[in-house]
Amino acid sequence: MKKIITIIGARPQIIKSSAISRAIRNHYSNQLEEIIVHTGQHYDENMSKVFFEEMEIPQPKYNLQVGSGNHGEQTAKMIEGIEKIILTENPDALLVYGDTNSTVAGALAASKLHVPVVHVEAGLRSFQKRMPEEINRIMCDHVSTLLFTPTEIGLKNLEKEGFSLLPAEHSTIDHPQVFHCGDVMYDNSLYFSSVSDEKATVLQNQDWKSNYALITIHRDHNTDQKENLNAIFKAFSQLLDETDLHFVFPVHPRTKKKMAELLNQVTLEQIQQHARFHFIEPVGFLDMIALEKNAKIVLTDSGGVQKESYFFQKPCVIFREETEWLEIVENGNATLVGAHFDRIISETKRLLSKTDYTHPNFYGDGKAAEFICTCILDKM
Repeated sequence: MKKIITIIGARPQIIKSSAISRAIRNHYSNQLEEIIVHTGQHYDENMSKVFFEEMEIPQPKYNLQVGSGNHGEQTAKMIEGIEKIILTENPDALLVYGDTNSTVAGALAASKLHVPVVHVEAGLRSFQKRMPEEINRIMCDHVSTLLFTPTEIGLKNLEKEGFSLLPAEHSTIDHPQVFHCGDVMYDNSLYFSSVSDEKATVLQNQDWKSNYALITIHRDHNTDQKENLNAIFKAFSQLLDETDLHFVFPVHPRTKKKMAELLNQVTLEQIQQHARFHFIEPVGFLDMIALEKNAKIVLTDSGGVQKESYFFQKPCVIFREETEWLEIVENGNATLVGAHFDRIISETKRLLSKTDYTHPNFYGDGKAAEFICTCILDKM
């Protein structure tokens, strides 16, 4: 029996972890023991607890409760807490997801204690090191022993950075192995799509449920920069006038705070008072799937929501200058608009009128989690 510690902390990691936990429960319970550590990076109940309940994720054995803070302060607290847990549990490996402070903290703590790091969602690059997530990705990849990339582009990125793609019997931090396994979020979207049809409630009794754009905004280059935030919401106001769509916005707590601080008061009031703009509370994963599956278009700065829009064959407008998911942009399913007023309007209208969409199988076969578990058993 091999013991792995799984580090989670932010909403996307909690959701991703359900795929691995489900695979262990269903197929590997006699071979793998999973210890879940929640760093507490997302501590709002609507942003964390609901996902454990909806997605049947095992409750964490440890919760570090680090909360918010500057990057250095937050990461340091995580490293200190994770190091103590590693020394107590003596795991065979430590598994991290994605690119948050929880990810890099887990990777650094484990690698310095000579515990192999397993990185799920390795190889993704924005090629913008001003993004904290980009630093986290690079640091984590280069101290990992097993790297699982969801896309062919991620595989090529790692090869360019010097990683060998040749197979080997065993892996170490000095001789890591890279695998293209598909996307655990695709596993989840396939698995939970029918569950969402039965259990999601967000669309009940809504007059907009068949004609809306879904919005999510949370990245600091949009929420914390007054010019960007105002350009985005000014574009929403004009799109309300130029289309018949409703706009549905589950508001991240931090975004709500920044809107009150930075948005032009006239723009904010226009949006708040418009009959077709709907602010709603943050939603769980099943409700989010329902919102994505039934939207006409998705407008977001979230990496996860970009992919999910593709999984459910919805066009996507991305409030960023770059994306880790280049394949959906290159294939014409999504478009990068940054926070540029004119581009947001023109590209949203273009994607709404576009009809020649295709949806190649970029993200695997829905069994990425099983592949990862098998490799942990076979390659370490």
